[in-house]
Amino acid sequence: MATVEAGEGIRLAAKGLDVALPGRGDTYFNYYWLRDNCSTSFDRETRERVFDIFHLSTPPAPRAARIVGDALVIEWAGEDHVSTYPLSWLESCAAGSRFDPADMPRQPWYSDHYATLHRVPFASLRADKAALAGWLKAVLVEGVAFVTDMPDSDEALTELVQHIGLVRPTFFGEYFDVRTHIEPSNLAYTAKALELHTDTPAEELAPGIQFLHCRANSVEGGDNLFLDGVAVAEDLRYEAPEDFRILSETRVPYYCEHDTYDMRSYQRVIELDDNGAVSGVTISQHMADVFDMPQQDLDAFYPAFCRFGQMLQRDKYLMRFNIRAGECIVFDNHRIVHGRDAYSATSGDRYLRGCYADRGELRSAYRILAGEGRFK
Repeated sequence: MATVEAGEGIRLAAKGLDVALPGRGDTYFNYYWLRDNCSTSFDRETRERVFDIFHLSTPPAPRAARIVGDALVIEWAGEDHVSTYPLSWLESCAAGSRFDPADMPRQPWYSDHYATLHRVPFASLRADKAALAGWLKAVLVEGVAFVTDMPDSDEALTELVQHIGLVRPTFFGEYFDVRTHIEPSNLAYTAKALELHTDTPAEELAPGIQFLHCRANSVEGGDNLFLDGVAVAEDLRYEAPEDFRILSETRVPYYCEHDTYDMRSYQRVIELDDNGAVSGVTISQHMADVFDMPQQDLDAFYPAFCRFGQMLQRDKYLMRFNIRAGECIVFDNHRIVHGRDAYSATSGDRYLRGCYADRGELRSAYRILAGEGRFK
């Protein structure tokens, strides 16, 4: 290292260097990381990485490193290449993960939330980017929002999904029709009560965002039941920490079996993010398979499972309403637990058309509107 030229504010080491950053002081950066993240490593049109660090014949090392103005400049040994890194960009990287405008704290809600649910007219999403961003943000933060004044057409639901991304098929197909079927393959296709659940837990990766477009609803009964799984699970963490631990660590088997498909998966009842906060829940009594964990483990699992299931029924959490024709409720299928009261199939007409999209596409759509870029 003695032959390497190092300018003021830089201290070289064998595998990296310290650079004096305005807001942090001396901060260490690895040479591999610096070389890999030179701005020239990314195609300016596609924004994809075009530099392949696997092709380096020797570990990257500087021939010279200095601060020029407000940037770190490195000349690389063994290469005819110079990299320039804005100090502000280095400082943002040193602070942690790259800023993500879609990473917002989840806001728990309770049974009184219906009156304050985010609502936006369908036409506004076409014409007003601020209205579109507000709707996407509501689904990210609260997990649920309404779109009102929906046209009575199949095309309207497809257009709505396309504000987020693409329709995500499941073993039910791209779309599903919630109405009374003569030979139902799912409890939703009957007039019976539908217990509180999240959808398609039998899929290895259950879809993230659900759309239910009400096309007609004149029946007696059939109230919609919605609650925030995050709110319930966080309360369980406080009330019964050991039960919370069991449900966040134990994998539960689910299945959905019919003539043309046999879907099976394992899910955790409570899902945690990388920071240990509740990111969602998976619950479905009608798709739960025979629990196959050791019988001795069931001694603790079942009481925890039943405690959580009974909490879901509490009036504190349960939001009850009757969806109207022309409304589409959009919600996070990994967070919002929903169900339905029984209704009289002969008292009128009830028809909801549904489909799914993915959580990642929701976050992507919001980032685009927030103007996030690769380099600041």
